[in-house]
Amino acid sequence: MRATHWRSLLAAAALLCAALPPAAASALAWITNQGSHDVSVVDLDSEAVVATVPVGRSPAGVAASAAAHRVYVTNPGSNEITAIDVATRRVVATAIVGQGAVGIEAAPDGRRVYVSDWFGAQLIALDAKTLKPLFTVPLGASPAGIAVSPDSRTVYVAERDDNRIAVIDVARKPHARIVKRIQVGEHPFGLLLDTKRRRLYSLDVYADRLTVIDLRQQRVTGTVPVGKAPYGAVLAKGSDGRERLFVTNQRSDTVSVIDAQSLQTLATLPGFGFPEGIDARGDAVYVVNWMDDELQVLDATTGEKRRRIPLGSNPRGFGAFIGE
Repeated sequence: MRATHWRSLLAAAALLCAALPPAAASALAWITNQGSHDVSVVDLDSEAVVATVPVGRSPAGVAASAAAHRVYVTNPGSNEITAIDVATRRVVATAIVGQGAVGIEAAPDGRRVYVSDWFGAQLIALDAKTLKPLFTVPLGASPAGIAVSPDSRTVYVAERDDNRIAVIDVARKPHARIVKRIQVGEHPFGLLLDTKRRRLYSLDVYADRLTVIDLRQQRVTGTVPVGKAPYGAVLAKGSDGRERLFVTNQRSDTVSVIDAQSLQTLATLPGFGFPEGIDARGDAVYVVNWMDDELQVLDATTGEKRRRIPLGSNPRGFGAFIGE
């Protein structure tokens, strides 16, 4: 009777476990460390580094793709692109690409990865699974930041030394081509797409400003002053429901906080160490500090610093580094 009783209990437990939904995986941040040539994997729930993945030389750009279940990294020091499997946290593919890959972004549909070749002055499209080159598009001088439209049909690239943004139709067959160029401020580097408001933000490093591009009109509709040498930007919604735009200012060691709708500056947060990459999840904003070798966690509503997480040497995190 006792054995039968235990078998019944075990069978019931097995049925219960089968009925329960699988536990949700923690969201992870993948931070490129230029000085230690690796990627720090940060669990955003526990707010701790849970793995370190060696990659190529001097990694900078990063793109976490939920659709492809991979994280893509540019390694300018070795002209390599590295693909990391999200589940295993291991490198699954490496390819020599261009003459100095810097910016990188994955298409939302998970089929392609786009790379800006700084010295080669071109956009390179890669197959997301194999990293095989698919096509290239010639660009102006020193292309950097990349943004891809939600439908994966349009790619925007900052042509840094030509002070303009290239708008590229990548759905056109048989070849992708530039359909428009939009002049912005001096030396645009990072780009951020605001899908809700149909805007593209250009971070103009030498102009110390954000240039606002209306994507419906395909033209500049305004500018917002920020700190010195803006590098990265992200949109985040606070617990009050208000959406804010956060911008890292490298050379003033600050983060600008801007109302996303009105584009009015709300605050300038001090106390960062050459902040570069920035991303957000929920009501938290994550700022990568190049000089301080750390990730700072901010409250998206108040801007209050919640936590500091040690990283590798000289972290960059240029791109969308958070993956679900």
